Amino acid sequence: MRSGYILTILLTLLCFTKLQSQPTYEHISNQGIYSFLDEMANEQIIELNTAIKPYTRTLILKKLQIINKKNEQLNKRQRRELKFYLNDYLLAEKSDTNLHHTNSRLDLIGNNAHFATSLHPLGLTYKDSVFTFGLQPIWGIEYQTNNNDDFTRTWGGGRIYGQIGEHVGFYASLRDNHMSGILNIPGYFSHREGGVYKGNDIGGGDYSEMRGGIIYDWKWGTVALMKDHLTWGDSYNGSIINNGTYPSYGMIKLHLNPADWFQFDYFHGWLVSEVIDSLRSYTPESGFERPVQKPKYMAANMFTVIPTKGLNISFGNSIVYGDIDVQPAYLVPFMFFKSIDHTINANIENQNSQMFGNISLRLIRHMHLYGSLFIDELSVARFGDPERHNFYSWKAGGKLSNWPVQNVSLTFETTKTMPITFKHRIPLLTYATNRYNLGHYLRDNSRDYYIELSVKPISRLRIQASYLYAAHGNEYDYARGETPIDEHPFMEEKTWDNKTFALKASYEFSSNAYLFANFTHRNIKGYNTDGETANFYLSKFSPEMFHGETSTWQFGFNFGF
Repeated sequence: MRSGYILTILLTLLCFTKLQSQPTYEHISNQGIYSFLDEMANEQIIELNTAIKPYTRTLILKKLQIINKKNEQLNKRQRRELKFYLNDYLLAEKSDTNLHHTNSRLDLIGNNAHFATSLHPLGLTYKDSVFTFGLQPIWGIEYQTNNNDDFTRTWGGGRIYGQIGEHVGFYASLRDNHMSGILNIPGYFSHREGGVYKGNDIGGGDYSEMRGGIIYDWKWGTVALMKDHLTWGDSYNGSIINNGTYPSYGMIKLHLNPADWFQFDYFHGWLVSEVIDSLRSYTPESGFERPVQKPKYMAANMFTVIPTKGLNISFGNSIVYGDIDVQPAYLVPFMFFKSIDHTINANIENQNSQMFGNISLRLIRHMHLYGSLFIDELSVARFGDPERHNFYSWKAGGKLSNWPVQNVSLTFETTKTMPITFKHRIPLLTYATNRYNLGHYLRDNSRDYYIELSVKPISRLRIQASYLYAAHGNEYDYARGETPIDEHPFMEEKTWDNKTFALKASYEFSSNAYLFANFTHRNIKGYNTDGETANFYLSKFSPEMFHGETSTWQFGFNFGF
């Protein structure tokens, strides 16, 4: 296949008109702008669907301009942050093509109306009536130390973004990472971004993360061909639907917002299976073996209904499939994929389908209440049977902002995931890419509680104190055995747990540029169970640097995303 199918769909979707300027995606790691917009939604100054990320720069600018019209409702710190972010995202405003007055800081080019360099945002910009372009460096360093080890990570690269004509946006970001050690692999319980490591001569690991895309938008929608990270599901401590910490993968992405009360999102992704196809692998005359991976794909959709301002109800489904070419039926965005699977794979092993939902309530000013449900496998026959369970994960939480004290927020969140959830009996069909789980970071048979107090004493300075308790139960295989897979008890015994207190501070001194300093006290333990030692589970789920009781200092800075 099947580029023909894809090209047909893209050309069909590109038949819309009306400009929405600079439809390029802002990466989910840009916590400053995402946190500010989330706060403004909690204050009921803007309406925002925070369950679907990333946002386009167009959407961000639109929301900032709405906030600017309600400037009198902001406190002093919020007004300064608004001005700070507007200065960056005004590049997406096509009505003004003179950059000289908006980017005059450190302008090395002079009085050129279309070219400018600046400190905020750091980089080079160009803008005329047809073409908009931005170039920004990416560079940073992170250092961690505790009584177990030291860790250093450096990264560098660059980012471009812009617009051609009235409808087409583009962006690309390359970040090359070098680390003295590896703190996240597919088996670890971690919020760190995962990578495909190349290794080096001095230990540790290098990996490169290339993201980008080309986007077409119109008044009420966007379609993109892109390689990037996504998060689906409201969360402040790791989503259960799509967590965004895996290596990015290529996809077709569709976003529709044809009415104020309805939003629709869809993507079809080309996942990386890392499962070798022995029939297609070969050894050429050179003698070097050429392994070939089995193809693996994912289709997912999310419908969001907004019956009243401040209430978002989202629901959708997905399917992970492989061993076949791209299936045209899964390229139809609005489908219930499991039903299609029953037809395509009649009387043989089905693919791996999921259902999920999210509810977000901002009905009371200052307060955000939310919950997510992920269903991996559902059987009506299990309802009412105390010995059996379905495979699901749920998350619930809330955030209180700027009440009763301005510039202070309090967050609480908890997650419970039943055994076997996110697993599959066929290795090719796991809910994963490059073996990194797409769902909750603790995977199945686990529980966590998270509480955070955040203070923003001045513009762009954020200080957080948080406590996490996370626990993982017995490791069960998705395989036939003495105990049926749906009768494995939840958290009968612990294999691993983590008690962490963290104090973090970050300051965004320029657009997309941060200084940060953190202190983290962890107590991570493994437990003797199921014939394995405590150290076995400790090493299986955590890097050696964080084994046992540790106090870790972390420092660094970052330019660009």
